[in-house]
Amino acid sequence: MADLVEIRWHGRGGQGTVTAAKVLADACLSGGRHVQAFPEYGPERAGAPLRAYNRVSSKPLRMHCPVLNPQVVGVVDPTLLDAVNISEGATEDAIFVINTSKDPKDIREKLNPGPGQKVFTVDATKIAFECIGRALPNASMLGAVCRVTGLVSLEHLLEDVRKSFGKKFPQRIIDGNLEATRRGYEEVKEG
Repeated sequence: MADLVEIRWHGRGGQGTVTAAKVLADACLSGGRHVQAFPEYGPERAGAPLRAYNRVSSKPLRMHCPVLNPQVVGVVDPTLLDAVNISEGATEDAIFVINTSKDPKDIREKLNPGPGQKVFTVDATKIAFECIGRALPNASMLGAVCRVTGLVSLEHLLEDVRKSFGKKFPQRIIDGNLEATRRGYEEVKEG
């Protein structure tokens, strides 16, 4: 892992984007790394676009500002591809992880990434419906992001999903989120 990995998440209020950033931070923290997780939004209601950020480092983190040049961009809501510039400031070797049923090659054509940038897709919403019964794609996206970045092992991530969701949800919801995380990790595709 690089000394510092910065992640920018794009989602809409109510999709669990901020929760995904927090759970990823918890998993990395319990893995011995220094982390930050924070949202960028105002008084938006459910459905409004928002951003959340992670910083993961092997060294203490001293900066406290938005992530301007992410190495990883997670897009929880695919409609944002037409609404915001998700590649803004992304590094030359950035990894894009998009929640969509489309093939990565189709998304690659739409994004037109640089030669060193990679595009991955996972149908996180479909996985969420099948595992949880609702369109909450955050757990599936977490699994996909962890798979393509290698920031944390699947086992470590599942343990932190269990801890985070176990505090506030019944067992069937916890189990559904664990399965969604596992499937996101297994079903992400590169194009």
